[in-house]
Amino acid sequence: MKNFTLILIGIITFFLLATGSLFSQNQAGNDNLYYVVIGAFANPRNAAEFMERAKTQSLNARSSISGPRKLHYVYILETPDREVAITQVMKLRKELTYSETWVYRGLLGYNPLVIEFEKKELVETKTKPDSTIAVTTVVTEIIEPKVEPEIVKDGSKPFIFRLKSIDTGLEVEGDIDIFDADIKKGRKIVSYRGNDVVNVKPVNKSGNLAIVCDLFGYRKIQIPINFDKPKIEDAVSLKDGNVVVTFDLVQLKKGDKVVMYNVYFFNQTAIMRPESSFEIGELLKMMKERPTTKIRIHGHTNGNGFGKIVTLGNSKEFFSLSSDNDEDQGSAVKLSEERAKVIKTYLTNAGIDAKRMDVKAWGGKKPIYDENHSLAQANVRVDIEILEE
Repeated sequence: MKNFTLILIGIITFFLLATGSLFSQNQAGNDNLYYVVIGAFANPRNAAEFMERAKTQSLNARSSISGPRKLHYVYILETPDREVAITQVMKLRKELTYSETWVYRGLLGYNPLVIEFEKKELVETKTKPDSTIAVTTVVTEIIEPKVEPEIVKDGSKPFIFRLKSIDTGLEVEGDIDIFDADIKKGRKIVSYRGNDVVNVKPVNKSGNLAIVCDLFGYRKIQIPINFDKPKIEDAVSLKDGNVVVTFDLVQLKKGDKVVMYNVYFFNQTAIMRPESSFEIGELLKMMKERPTTKIRIHGHTNGNGFGKIVTLGNSKEFFSLSSDNDEDQGSAVKLSEERAKVIKTYLTNAGIDAKRMDVKAWGGKKPIYDENHSLAQANVRVDIEILEE
């Protein structure tokens, strides 16, 4: 099904390239149409993917090239009725996914009239006929009254933690963590699901929180906020009575390294524990979605001892011990190497080219804590380094 979708997008992309300018020619003499535009893209593939996504949401999405800048406009309605177009925009702007929908009038890219409106006030502005620059500015946002969040009986407030990839423009599934900012180094209190309305409870008297989004495959982001008096700025806004905190997530880039905090191993083994499967699955997902990415898997242990090492052997069970496992003796460096290698083997078995991965064994040479520290277990870890994008 995925291959079929990619083929379909490729066909649509070709169609956009081949027929985009023809659309404008066919519309000659009819410059009184209003278009409800949900996106504009320089890359036809991105336009095709965006259009297909809109169709899955029951929107009749189409695309056309716009004038000299050759932007691909994705729109879901063309109509001679101004009111119908504006009503549709108002409806879509209530959705986070299409909050920047706008109305476009005329032939796409040819002296268009951009419809700007605030509340019920409608204003038309026309580009200069002799202008050599296509005006494609998105219309001003609809000014809505800022509705303060309603505090419910238990003292909580409705929040939306919006997780969005800068690279794709799409929402990202995941959770955020809330830390008590009054405690030195912070203390994780609770996690909430992203992109949903959730009731957040206060965690201290000051209201000072640190909201952290640390999703695998993306750079970690921390946003400070006061629960009682959230400061409205770039990442924080009020919408429909909800406090909206937006995380613009950036995919890991070349040179970035991330710790797989949720990958655990059975003691003295290179066998992952069952709870590791989710984060390993996220790594696999990243490698499939980014087919040119190459990584290095770094293995670490707590200390530099020598002892028993249990490895995968002939077993196909990556997340449980088996009678088919092999047992040997070795150093901490050997154990860390086997742990990195078992992740590579898992990815290879799932279809990832082995040439896109290599391993590095450190043993206990790069601890986070002293090996006798109460948190020394964190030294037993795997890091993923991005070598090539």
